[in-house]
Amino acid sequence: MSADVQSPADAVPSATEVAVTAAGTLCWRTEKGRLEVLLIHRPRYDDWSWPKGKLDDGETTPECAVRETHEEVGLRVHLGIPLPSIDYAVSSGRKVVHYWAAKADRLKPVPDGKEVDEYLWCTPDKARLLLTNPSDVEPLDALEEAHERRDLGTWPLIIVRHAKAKPRSSWSRAEGERPLAATGRRQAVAVSGLLQAWRPERVISSPWVRCVQTVSPYVAKADAKLKLVDAITEHDAARKPGRARAAVEKVFDKRNPVAICTHRPVLPLVFGVLRGHMAAHLAALLPVADPYLSPGEAVICQVSSVNHGRIVSVEQYRAYDD
Repeated sequence: MSADVQSPADAVPSATEVAVTAAGTLCWRTEKGRLEVLLIHRPRYDDWSWPKGKLDDGETTPECAVRETHEEVGLRVHLGIPLPSIDYAVSSGRKVVHYWAAKADRLKPVPDGKEVDEYLWCTPDKARLLLTNPSDVEPLDALEEAHERRDLGTWPLIIVRHAKAKPRSSWSRAEGERPLAATGRRQAVAVSGLLQAWRPERVISSPWVRCVQTVSPYVAKADAKLKLVDAITEHDAARKPGRARAAVEKVFDKRNPVAICTHRPVLPLVFGVLRGHMAAHLAALLPVADPYLSPGEAVICQVSSVNHGRIVSVEQYRAYDD
């Protein structure tokens, strides 16, 4: 099997076949070097499974996974690598559940007492014996394989294209001062919600107004550190592309969760740097055609905490469509 983890989006039925979409997590920790996972018991079904639930209106699957984990077991997790999704038949059609790894460290779960009445930390082998739904073993197998490869511990590197700005044709002042349109301001709020699923500690942004406005809701809500970098503006990146690439390369040395917000013309430079840190099959997932990302859209890379600079997963999400 490949030593890399790929986004599982292609492994699920098409949207027209899906009646129910849900999301959840496989919470994990290590005890004396041994991998343990968190199982929950649901009294309504008398089953053992993973924390998960259906999407709320306007919610992305990563947001749903984090919310449901908190609601069911009281853990506020940040998502790690994506795991295989599962699908199965329900009364209304097909149900798809998207899963992510989520490191829980030593936080103590607090079941809600209604949907979940018990929890259990156990080894993957014991989890396989207890899981009620046989398909729930598939994401567990992927989690254990990633742990054996030492790819389970990661940090997120997130690339965001700024939200929709006012048209250039209607703007007569300095290009760097062109702000977000009304749609863009709504997109910025949605971007903030999406970023909460990974909760980057730092945000690196072009200092141009439309980029800063895109990340400001997240920075304020998460109390993240904001750093403005001239090298990733449209103007500077066009004149000195090497400086833009160096600014992106530098984040790998920090080894901390980070989001980078920049402009459409700069994205090819950014993705060029990322390709140098991942296997070919993952590089093939990165956008290659203009406009690369829609306004407010994001690419999430998980970078190995052990194998320095190696990206082990790639995902792509659009938080809001007007």
